[in-house]
Amino acid sequence: MLDSVDLETRLADILDAHRGMEGALLPILHAVQAAFGHVPQEALPIIAKDLNISKAEAHGVMSFYHDFRKKPAGRSVLKLCRAEACQAQGSDALAAAVQAKLGLDWHETSADGTVTLEPVFCLGLCACGPAAMVDGQLVGRATVETLLAKVRA
Repeated sequence: MLDSVDLETRLADILDAHRGMEGALLPILHAVQAAFGHVPQEALPIIAKDLNISKAEAHGVMSFYHDFRKKPAGRSVLKLCRAEACQAQGSDALAAAVQAKLGLDWHETSADGTVTLEPVFCLGLCACGPAAMVDGQLVGRATVETLLAKVRA
């Protein structure tokens, strides 16, 4: 669990680092997620107050972008491409098989904290679909077996 004093101290450092920056909300949210592994909900009112925006605006921006997490991710993050080029190469079947094997839906983390499953819209590997990313490493012509092996490695 996140200590509120630690949250406030680290958040103050992040806010100070972005002070005076135009359009600072997105860079702040990215920095908070990098620091904590997610964007703690209790950080949003503090960010909003510091930026002189409403809590609703801070929450709306955070919830609009799929890369921001409300809870910490698993030890591995598996992102499956959902774009049309990968769909044409079997990504829907791959996604269904991976979801069934892991017992997860999109944006869920396994109970043991091993893996988080996320959709992503284009990884730039259109000619090598279906594409995926495991812990920042691109995987072309992905199969259930190759992805699960990388997640468990």
